[in-house]
Amino acid sequence: MSATVIGEAMAVSSAASETQATSAKPEVESVKCECCGLSEECTPTYIERVRERYQGKWICGLCTEAVKDEITRTHGLISTEEAMARHMDFCQAFVSSGPPADPTVHLISAMRSILRRSLDCPRGLRSTPSSPTRKVGEIRGPGLTRAESCFPTLSG
Repeated sequence: MSATVIGEAMAVSSAASETQATSAKPEVESVKCECCGLSEECTPTYIERVRERYQGKWICGLCTEAVKDEITRTHGLISTEEAMARHMDFCQAFVSSGPPADPTVHLISAMRSILRRSLDCPRGLRSTPSSPTRKVGEIRGPGLTRAESCFPTLSG
């Protein structure tokens, strides 16, 4: 008989703790980006904050960064509304173009573009702990330079 009482007490205790755990979780809701159509689960507070920044429209984090980049690229000469309109136009054009005919070729082309941009814009000395340090008075020769493409089939 005592086992039954303990079992019921544990069941009541675990049910109460589940109720507390669900009430402690923030409420989330699914929301769809008005630029790219991506859906995310966010808290209502976050959704409202994003809508306040973007004229009542909810845009995902990726599109938010794209809008910021658009403003930066124009050196702040356009407003947030104009940057968002440009990005929305881009997203609509991208979606309407459909999937690429050959996704493998599309991926290779995109990676080639990224590689070329990274080689064209060399970065300064890195300040990470893994980067080599120079001693005072040490003279360094020229850094590594690219003589020709490592991917002859991709260039062109």
